[in-house]
Amino acid sequence: MARTNPFTFIQQVRTEVSKVVWPTRNETLVSTVMVLIMVVLASLFFLGADWIISFFVGLMLSIR
Repeated sequence: MARTNPFTFIQQVRTEVSKVVWPTRNETLVSTVMVLIMVVLASLFFLGADWIISFFVGLMLSIR
């Protein structure tokens, strides 16, 4: 394994970080809102699925 000195390593890290394209504030906001919307939709879906499954399991076990 090739070894580099710490100064060379830091230079390489800075070079690579300068190549990164950071998202704009608006892109970050839109992505965050979309994630929150998908979390709410997934939660509602699994809540409904849980209710339906528990209803049918209750019917099969004659609990209800």
